[in-house]
Amino acid sequence: MFSHIHPDNYVAQLSEKQQSMAKLFSDFNLPTADLYQSTPLNYRQRAEFRVWHEGDDLYYIMFDSKTKQKFRVDDFPVASELINSAMKGLITAIRHNATLRFKLFQVDFLSTLSGQLLISMLYHKPLEDNWQLEAEKLKAQLSTIAPVDIIGRAKKQKVIVDKDYVMESLQVGNKKYIYQQVENSFTQPNAGVNEQMLLWAQQATQNAGGDLIELYCGNGNFSIALAENFTRVLGTEISKTSVRSAQININENGIKNIDIVRMSSEEFSQAMNGERKFRRLEDFDLTTYNYDTVLVDPPRAGLDLDSVELVRRFNKIIYISCNPETLKENLALLVATHNIDKFALFDQFPYTDHIETGVILTRK
Repeated sequence: MFSHIHPDNYVAQLSEKQQSMAKLFSDFNLPTADLYQSTPLNYRQRAEFRVWHEGDDLYYIMFDSKTKQKFRVDDFPVASELINSAMKGLITAIRHNATLRFKLFQVDFLSTLSGQLLISMLYHKPLEDNWQLEAEKLKAQLSTIAPVDIIGRAKKQKVIVDKDYVMESLQVGNKKYIYQQVENSFTQPNAGVNEQMLLWAQQATQNAGGDLIELYCGNGNFSIALAENFTRVLGTEISKTSVRSAQININENGIKNIDIVRMSSEEFSQAMNGERKFRRLEDFDLTTYNYDTVLVDPPRAGLDLDSVELVRRFNKIIYISCNPETLKENLALLVATHNIDKFALFDQFPYTDHIETGVILTRK
């Protein structure tokens, strides 16, 4: 099933993506794209699998995206070596454990470059008291592979043994940054390419000065790496979990010039315009910020029209996109007021049609 996932295919598939992107953005006067490659195998730090029960046996399955047919997965070459080891270790450990395997229907893995592992086990039945005891034994067994924590999930239940997060360590240039990554919260799946994205954005804003506003800041992935280039950084994020992680990550990295506020880009726009007052902003005077640089890393839907109008106010726009189609739509509006200075392709998702893009725009 994974015959197309092979190091020998990597350069060819990446070349096809380059050509596809050149064609998609041919209407724009783009600079030569900076290209950032992934490692050909074991690049994903996240993976999730359905669990199939067949008599006494059980194994992981995935579904073919085109035919929707299920297929057995004993190893997953795109996932980290840590995940592959844990996949095998987990199945072996629970195959004959009625408590841990009964009604188990999905397993999610989150690993880190720093060597930590988080496993979530999802059930179609309530978790009884003895589940935690068995999960603690499983944790002890799997700890021979790596430091591991386990989460059990059922309807309206979440049992944690012993943490629901990992601490990732990313090398960006000559600096190391620490990031808390919480189960079920968004993190960049390809950590190696994420390091390259952060370095690209860091270098593109070197000596920028002024203040950086980041919309959709998540757990502070970009804010923390870019803080050294700006006087102040203000990040906005709607997810409570991500805001908490961002606060932890700011402290972990000893950064003093970042503030995070929980609000959507629409709410932030209303606050900037003085249209609405927010209790969450009582400690912030938005009029004191120098609105020179904005960074956006929106979901696949891209920026809505109000957000496009918001980012147009800034002299410099850093736009990270996981969907080239919606990026193209947004750029068609942004180039009326801004020039495209830099364009980058980040191969976050080898052997798929997806590619992450980065654009730097400056006011005309």
